[in-house]
Amino acid sequence: MSASDPFSAEALELARKLGTSTLFEASGLPTSAVDPAVRPVWAGASVAGSAYPVECAPGDNLAIHIAMEKAPPGSILVVATGGFVAGYWGEVLTVAAEAAGVLGLVIDGGVRDIAALTARRFPVFTGGISVRGTIKASVPSVGRPISFTGTPVAAGDLVVADDDGVIVIPAARAEATLAKGRARADKEAVMMQQLQEGRSTLELLGLAEWSQR
Repeated sequence: MSASDPFSAEALELARKLGTSTLFEASGLPTSAVDPAVRPVWAGASVAGSAYPVECAPGDNLAIHIAMEKAPPGSILVVATGGFVAGYWGEVLTVAAEAAGVLGLVIDGGVRDIAALTARRFPVFTGGISVRGTIKASVPSVGRPISFTGTPVAAGDLVVADDDGVIVIPAARAEATLAKGRARADKEAVMMQQLQEGRSTLELLGLAEWSQR
């Protein structure tokens, strides 16, 4: 691993396999989950990678264009717009992202060209969809730490996104979170086998007393 690629391919594959729900619980960090209103553009989208934070002025996507030249390959752009929904991102930026090695986009503002994004299978998680275009006039922040719907995001943090939502794990906590997530998944696999054998969730979760009430 390098400074520009802080997570191994194996770690990222594990993160995607474990999924956001398991990793959120394993992290122990209530703020690691972003606003649940940020949803995938197409069902089944899943991505894990290192965060590259961007802040846009309302209705202005110049910062995204600059970030496309600065974000290391393997990055996921995490773009805060203050929740202003407009078409900050579409097919053109998707093609540019694919060429630059950017793995995905998480944005609290809007995107457009949904059919093209879906056809290209580019992972986009957004707070809305809008045909309204944007201007290019200001650059509040590119690559510096931001707050994204209340979740702290710094360059190099671990971003995992799927149908359940989006989480951001601080880089210093990522390895421990993945280890705890793997242990949690292994424990749940045993539980599901026991359920198939006829045991109950009340019994397995230590809640058997409630069956007598």
